[in-house]
Amino acid sequence: MGTSSQGRRWDSHTHTHTHTNDTSSRLIRRVWIVAGSLFVGLGTLGIFLPLLPTTPFLLLAAACYARGSKRFYNWLVSNRWFGNYIKNYRERKALPLRIKAFSIVLLWATIGYSAVFVVSIPLVRAILVGIAIGVTVHITLIRTLHC
Repeated sequence: MGTSSQGRRWDSHTHTHTHTNDTSSRLIRRVWIVAGSLFVGLGTLGIFLPLLPTTPFLLLAAACYARGSKRFYNWLVSNRWFGNYIKNYRERKALPLRIKAFSIVLLWATIGYSAVFVVSIPLVRAILVGIAIGVTVHITLIRTLHC
C-alpha cells in the first residue's frame, strides 16, 4: 500500500483509494466513546457498590470523552449526577464532606453485610475488610470541600 499526497492510501489488493485520516480518526473517536461509556457504567455501579470507586471511573470517562466526542464530554461534565464528581475533583481536588461521609457509610454497610452474611471464607472476609480500610483511608485523605 502506498500513500498519495492527498492523504489517501492505495490498497493494492482492492485497487482502490481509501481516506486514511477520516476513517482511522473516526474509528479512534468511536473507541474513545465506547471506553468512556464503559467507564461511566463502572462509575455508576460504583455509586452502589463500594468496591468500585466512582470518581476515578468518571474521571477516566471524562478523559475518554474529551478525546472522542465533545458532545459526550459536555453531557458528562454537565450531568446533574456525575458532573459534580468530576468538577469538584478536577477543579478543586476535593470532595464535599457529605459525599465522603455517605461513601464511607455505604462502603462499610455493604462490605460489612457481605463479610458477615455472604462470605464464609475467613481469608475473603479479611480481604474485604482490608479493602474497606484502604478505601476509607483514601477517601479521608482526599481534601474536603466545604460548601
